Amino acid sequence: MSPSLNTPTSGSSKDEGGGVSPQNKGSWSSFLKSIASFNGDLSSMTAPPFILGTLSLTEFSAYWTQHPSVFVAPAAEKDPAKRALLVLKWFLSTLKPSYSTRNDKYGSEKKPLNPFLGELFLGKWEDEAGTTELVSEQVSHHPPVTAYCIQNAKHGIKLEGYNGQKASFSRTIHIKQIGHAVLTITPPDNPSAPAETYLITLPNIHIEGLIYGKPFVELNGCTYISSSTGYTSKIDYSGKGWVSGKKNSFTATLYPTGKEKDVLYSVEGQWPEAFTIREGAGKHGTVIDNYNSRNAPVTPLIVPPLEQQDPWEANRAWDKVIRAITKGDMDTTNAEKSKIENAQREYRKKEQSEGREWERRFFNRAEKAEEWWESLAKSIGERIEADKTGGVWRFDKAKAETARRPFHDGLSPTG
Repeated sequence: MSPSLNTPTSGSSKDEGGGVSPQNKGSWSSFLKSIASFNGDLSSMTAPPFILGTLSLTEFSAYWTQHPSVFVAPAAEKDPAKRALLVLKWFLSTLKPSYSTRNDKYGSEKKPLNPFLGELFLGKWEDEAGTTELVSEQVSHHPPVTAYCIQNAKHGIKLEGYNGQKASFSRTIHIKQIGHAVLTITPPDNPSAPAETYLITLPNIHIEGLIYGKPFVELNGCTYISSSTGYTSKIDYSGKGWVSGKKNSFTATLYPTGKEKDVLYSVEGQWPEAFTIREGAGKHGTVIDNYNSRNAPVTPLIVPPLEQQDPWEANRAWDKVIRAITKGDMDTTNAEKSKIENAQREYRKKEQSEGREWERRFFNRAEKAEEWWESLAKSIGERIEADKTGGVWRFDKAKAETARRPFHDGLSPTG
């Protein structure tokens, strides 16, 4: 059997439907009332099965690299300012797949499946950029945190990072993303030199369309890309207002670090649609590139067929749940989810009684960030929040080189 192709997807977008069905309108209203009166982190709430999607959060890491050629492009640019611009272009190209793909497929945003500790999602992209490999692992459950590493050895480029989410309600659902990504590039004109580093912060999210039963993601605030080459990118997000403004809008500038008014390049547009890149500041700058998010070719992610996957890999682990959601069988959905959840509780109890913790297969935990991270973060006012993510998570190359299926011999996510 040939490998399955994901972008990523685990179930049928046709069968999953869009919005909230008429028979579930009452339950949807009750759910909205419950979150409005809930105190604390909404991610700890149990969502009604009918708004569940068929993707696990570990699969979301693949959204970083649906366009591998755009991902590796900075590694071929010899000018450091233009290289920083290509990093910004790549980051902006990831926003549509990361925050709009599910709405496009299903008609509304769906609540992803909450990964269990140790859950894995592994795959690769193969195209003119060569082979780009993905490792995604749920490294913490309380708080929930997903770590990932994406690398293309041919071009000497690697992205790694981790993120958790804290959700709250005030008129709508607000989601603060906690964590960061780090892109490293081997300098194209000096392969023996230390790799360049780009610290990438994550946008905050709020959910619109709740009252109509068709939720969608809007980004707000600003994010940064701070580089070791002396350039910083700032991205400002703005949603559609009551009177004016376009949905999913943003503006971005790239400037020498510490000189925000000395704009070298500027970008503006709508992240799910298209954006324009100019040399210089604002609309008076010279247009040098246009990017159409909807027409950009997507390279499918290759993952092994279910029978070749490890029991701890997301598609296989959630297979029965996914099938039940796709069929609209909520009783089976609940039953199969409970099997995983109950088994995980038993694993945690046993680990606690034995004075040990779960062994991560691809990542290690540190208590604080590295000096280079602190240096890049200082110029943009970023700080590590290790207490909210169970630590600082870093990819372990030695672990990855020895990791083989079965990843947890003799153990199953369902006990």
